[in-house]
Amino acid sequence: MPRLTMLGSGMRSRLKKLAQDASGLAVIEFAYVIPFFAVLLGVGVELTNYSITHTRVSQIAVSLADNASRAKQDVVSGIPRMREVDVNEVFLAAQLQSAGLDIETNGRLVLSSLEVNGDGGQWIHWQRCYGEADYASSYGAEGDGDTGTSMTGMGPSDRKVAAEEGYAIMFVEVVYDYDPVMFGSYFGDGPIRKTAAMYVRDQRDLSGIYNPSPAGDIQSCVTSQ
Repeated sequence: MPRLTMLGSGMRSRLKKLAQDASGLAVIEFAYVIPFFAVLLGVGVELTNYSITHTRVSQIAVSLADNASRAKQDVVSGIPRMREVDVNEVFLAAQLQSAGLDIETNGRLVLSSLEVNGDGGQWIHWQRCYGEADYASSYGAEGDGDTGTSMTGMGPSDRKVAAEEGYAIMFVEVVYDYDPVMFGSYFGDGPIRKTAAMYVRDQRDLSGIYNPSPAGDIQSCVTSQ
């Protein structure tokens, strides 16, 4: 009997020590918070990727407008011309700039020449598009505003741009279908849209786009929408 009592007392002592032992609490608490840390890490990765993509799409729009404003073919004893091959080259530059985003497959580039019509109104003289995503311009199609003064410019209502007589504005719209890394539609509800506009930098023949031999592909803006 004394031996049993001694064993019972030893067991109670061990149980008491076990109850007071807090050495495993940190491990247990960490196991509880791991899922929350994982979610926060995922949100951070997604937010960073989304912000970087917005910046890159904006830069593509600005570069495309800038390159289109400079593109031309010098003509001996004449005014420089814009050719279809020049349009193709500025689109190719945008595609190369979008490495990793693949704007050709996942986006749509819309390049419009905003000019003044014979009545003093704004006019989309010509428009070219690039990319497989099925989006049309949000601000007008080729030929809009060819007569009258009903068209006042292109762009959002609070940032609309208008050309001056004898000059053209290269107005660019970039629409990109963002593909979230995780969290599905919680980030990027709909495509990323950016615009940019640049005046043509120097003299240019505004009668239209030329397509001399060897002819370049015409990047039509016809979509199924």
